[in-house]
Amino acid sequence: MTVTAHPSDDRSVITIRVSGRFDFSSHQEFRKLYEAAPADVKQYVIDMTDATYLDSSALGMLLLLRDHAGGDNANIRISNCNPDVKKILTISNFGQLFTLE
Repeated sequence: MTVTAHPSDDRSVITIRVSGRFDFSSHQEFRKLYEAAPADVKQYVIDMTDATYLDSSALGMLLLLRDHAGGDNANIRISNCNPDVKKILTISNFGQLFTLE
Protein backbone atom coordinates (compact mmCIF):
# COMPACT_ATOMS: atom_id res chain seq x y z
CA MET A 1 0.00 0.00 0.00
CA THR A 2 1.35 3.35 -1.03
CA VAL A 3 -0.08 6.80 -0.39
CA THR A 4 1.32 9.92 -2.06
CA ALA A 5 0.23 13.56 -2.11
CA HIS A 6 0.56 16.06 -4.92
CA PRO A 7 -0.43 19.74 -4.61
CA SER A 8 -1.83 21.68 -7.54
CA ASP A 9 0.33 24.47 -8.95
CA ASP A 10 -1.45 27.07 -6.82
CA ARG A 11 -1.46 24.68 -3.82
CA SER A 12 -5.22 25.04 -3.35
CA VAL A 13 -5.93 21.38 -4.22
CA ILE A 14 -4.14 18.39 -2.72
CA THR A 15 -4.47 15.08 -4.55
CA ILE A 16 -3.82 12.06 -2.38
CA ARG A 17 -3.27 8.94 -4.47
CA VAL A 18 -3.93 5.57 -2.88
CA SER A 19 -2.37 2.44 -4.39
CA GLY A 20 -3.02 -1.16 -3.36
CA ARG A 21 -4.95 -2.04 -0.23
CA PHE A 22 -6.31 0.93 1.69
CA ASP A 23 -6.45 -0.40 5.25
CA PHE A 24 -5.13 0.23 8.74
CA SER A 25 -1.52 -0.28 7.67
CA SER A 26 -1.67 3.07 5.84
CA HIS A 27 -3.23 5.04 8.70
CA GLN A 28 -0.12 6.98 9.79
CA GLU A 29 1.07 7.68 6.26
CA PHE A 30 -2.37 8.91 5.12
CA ARG A 31 -2.78 11.12 8.20
CA LYS A 32 0.68 12.68 7.84
CA LEU A 33 -0.09 13.67 4.25
CA TYR A 34 -3.28 15.58 4.94
CA GLU A 35 -1.99 17.11 8.17
CA ALA A 36 1.08 18.43 6.31
CA ALA A 37 -1.08 20.21 3.72
CA PRO A 38 -1.12 24.02 3.83
CA ALA A 39 -3.91 25.53 5.91
CA ASP A 40 -5.41 27.30 2.87
CA VAL A 41 -6.13 24.12 0.90
CA LYS A 42 -9.59 24.45 -0.63
CA GLN A 43 -10.08 20.90 -1.88
CA TYR A 44 -8.81 17.38 -1.36
CA VAL A 45 -9.00 14.76 -4.10
CA ILE A 46 -8.57 11.13 -3.10
CA ASP A 47 -7.48 9.36 -6.28
CA MET A 48 -8.34 5.66 -6.00
CA THR A 49 -7.20 4.68 -9.52
CA ASP A 50 -4.77 2.09 -8.16
CA ALA A 51 -6.64 1.15 -4.97
CA THR A 52 -7.66 -2.49 -4.99
CA TYR A 53 -9.49 -2.70 -1.66
CA LEU A 54 -10.62 -0.66 1.31
CA ASP A 55 -11.87 -1.72 4.72
CA SER A 56 -13.65 -0.10 7.65
CA SER A 57 -10.44 1.49 8.94
CA ALA A 58 -10.04 3.24 5.56
CA LEU A 59 -13.59 4.55 5.89
CA GLY A 60 -12.61 5.88 9.31
CA MET A 61 -9.52 7.55 7.85
CA LEU A 62 -11.67 9.29 5.25
CA LEU A 63 -13.95 10.55 8.03
CA LEU A 64 -10.93 11.88 9.95
CA LEU A 65 -9.80 13.70 6.81
CA ARG A 66 -13.29 15.18 6.49
CA ASP A 67 -13.15 16.47 10.07
CA HIS A 68 -9.67 17.91 9.47
CA ALA A 69 -10.84 19.61 6.26
CA GLY A 70 -13.79 21.38 7.86
CA GLY A 71 -16.48 18.78 8.56
CA ASP A 72 -19.72 19.68 6.79
CA ASN A 73 -17.89 22.43 4.88
CA ALA A 74 -15.14 20.11 3.61
CA ASN A 75 -14.61 19.85 -0.13
CA ILE A 76 -13.40 16.29 -0.74
CA ARG A 77 -13.74 14.28 -3.95
CA ILE A 78 -13.10 10.55 -4.11
CA SER A 79 -12.36 9.67 -7.71
CA ASN A 80 -11.51 6.80 -10.03
CA CYS A 81 -12.80 4.00 -7.80
CA ASN A 82 -12.99 0.47 -9.14
CA PRO A 83 -16.47 -1.12 -8.89
CA ASP A 84 -15.71 -2.98 -5.63
CA VAL A 85 -14.37 0.12 -3.87
CA LYS A 86 -17.25 2.27 -5.15
CA LYS A 87 -19.75 -0.32 -3.92
CA ILE A 88 -18.28 -0.18 -0.39
CA LEU A 89 -18.42 3.63 -0.40
CA THR A 90 -21.99 3.61 -1.72
CA ILE A 91 -23.25 1.02 0.79
CA SER A 92 -21.63 3.08 3.57
CA ASN A 93 -23.53 6.19 2.36
CA PHE A 94 -20.27 8.06 1.77
CA GLY A 95 -21.89 9.70 -1.25
CA GLN A 96 -23.71 11.95 1.22
CA LEU A 97 -20.45 13.07 2.86
CA PHE A 98 -18.08 13.15 -0.11
CA THR A 99 -18.31 13.72 -3.83
CA LEU A 100 -17.90 10.30 -5.46
CA GLU A 101 -16.68 10.33 -9.05
